[in-house]
Amino acid sequence: MIFAAILAGGVGNRMGEVDKPKQFLTLGDKPILIQTVEKFYLNSRIDEVIVLCHKYWLNHTKDLIEDYIPNAENIVVVEGGELRNDTIMNAVKYIEDNHELSEDDIIITHDSVRPFVTHRIIMENIEKTQEVGACDTVIPATDTIVVCHDGNIISDIPNRNYMYQGQTPQSFKILKLKECFNKLSDEDKRSLSDAAKIFVLNGEEVAIVKGEVFNIKITYPYDLKVANTIIDDAKLNISDAETGEYKVNLYDFGEE
Repeated sequence: MIFAAILAGGVGNRMGEVDKPKQFLTLGDKPILIQTVEKFYLNSRIDEVIVLCHKYWLNHTKDLIEDYIPNAENIVVVEGGELRNDTIMNAVKYIEDNHELSEDDIIITHDSVRPFVTHRIIMENIEKTQEVGACDTVIPATDTIVVCHDGNIISDIPNRNYMYQGQTPQSFKILKLKECFNKLSDEDKRSLSDAAKIFVLNGEEVAIVKGEVFNIKITYPYDLKVANTIIDDAKLNISDAETGEYKVNLYDFGEE
């Protein structure tokens, strides 16, 4: 089976003075969370979508899903954890408690505030995970990367040709993910910046999937303005495409 875990546990402190976490803010005509969940709910390869959120927002999340995606039997809402990887492991526990797992079962983990993930990216995550066991979605670094350990003096400037910027989804074979996580020391677990590092620290291969520059994470108010511009431009290009002036429907955000 293939599961999607939508990570919606953040409280959105960096979004400024808003009365709710950023995943519940409106993008276009829907909450950001719904824009994201729909990408996975509509994918026929995914058997169940698990939305993980803060305990204080469980009922609100359930109500939103019922309002925008009524009678969706394969979407569940589960309490997240204190940290990102705790939330992912909560998703794994939910799956274990409710399904009989095999070595081939996959979990696709994705930020709730990356609503522009494409069908191609999701499908390639599935394919790469089936092949390798784990994958990360990335784009090549366009800026020079500078390493500084003390916040004052540059320690290194690595070759940009080998540098990539991480996005999501990140996808894993579920039983292997649990095995690797349980092997880590408490110190290693505290050092985790994302789930792919769970595999890296265990010496396991993690394949890469090509992301997209527009697969942005909405973190700051400026990001939300950019996201609404993407939505508006997409709608405009749909209209223009109907006249035959455009060969590409940009609402699919790069899909062929």
